[in-house]
Amino acid sequence: MVAYREEPCRTALNKVKGMPFPWSLNPYTGCAHQCTFCYVRGFERRADRPSDDRYGTDIRVKINIAEVLRRELARRSWAREEVTIGAATDPYQPAEGRYRLTRACLIELSRALTPFSLITRGPMVWRDVDVLQDAAQRVELSVNVSVPTLDDRIWRTTEPGTAPPRRRLEIVRRLVDAGIRTNVAIAPILPGLSDRPELLAEAVAAAREAGAHHLWANVLNLRPGTREHFLSCLERDWPEERARYDELYEGRSYLPSAQAKSVTAYVASLAREHAIQRRPPLRPRPIPTQLTLV
Repeated sequence: MVAYREEPCRTALNKVKGMPFPWSLNPYTGCAHQCTFCYVRGFERRADRPSDDRYGTDIRVKINIAEVLRRELARRSWAREEVTIGAATDPYQPAEGRYRLTRACLIELSRALTPFSLITRGPMVWRDVDVLQDAAQRVELSVNVSVPTLDDRIWRTTEPGTAPPRRRLEIVRRLVDAGIRTNVAIAPILPGLSDRPELLAEAVAAAREAGAHHLWANVLNLRPGTREHFLSCLERDWPEERARYDELYEGRSYLPSAQAKSVTAYVASLAREHAIQRRPPLRPRPIPTQLTLV
């Protein structure tokens, strides 16, 4: 059972450090997808909120976020830097079907000529194709759909609240056909589970077949909060893998750099192997009209 708390927010945009984007926006706090590997569990633990099985059962709905965002984007100091939506909680989790906060924020960003990107596992993003097409006429944007694996058992066990991976790839295909720049994130890759060469090859080939403009990959990180929950689930679902993880992640949150790079480099080589020669064109951006001073 998921409980929803309608609570106003004081700020919408969050300044980000150490990430490839400068600003983040999250219309919800908490995620009903309840992925066992979610790195946000680590943030929850640091904030003294539950990071175990209770995470995702209590969702904060920022009911006024679009209005707050409109005010922030109207500030003279706003430099129209890129905003990433969904870095900490999926903007197209089930609550969005009722509250439509993500859609409202996309409209505000488009009106304010602010570039943005979306990260989601939710096929509901297709509902907003009209907003995305309109925004693509004004600003640079991208949709990033997470599809870590096509393996049925791994998906059902580690991403219990999400839509099937091939359903997500169908949405990728639709968005690409609609002229929206759409990428696929093969992330996180789970050592000993989804990192098998045949599984990675299957995921990359399917993403390219769907028309994905770009593919990117990351390997699982186990920060405190995420570590405890994921390893307890691993002990339950794949007990034979527990010793491997204890060794791989002993005293660290990330795989050794050489191991992680070998996996992501393999995905990159697969992406080049399956490169697409022709795609539907992206929606053209209009040529700005020159302003006349009077």
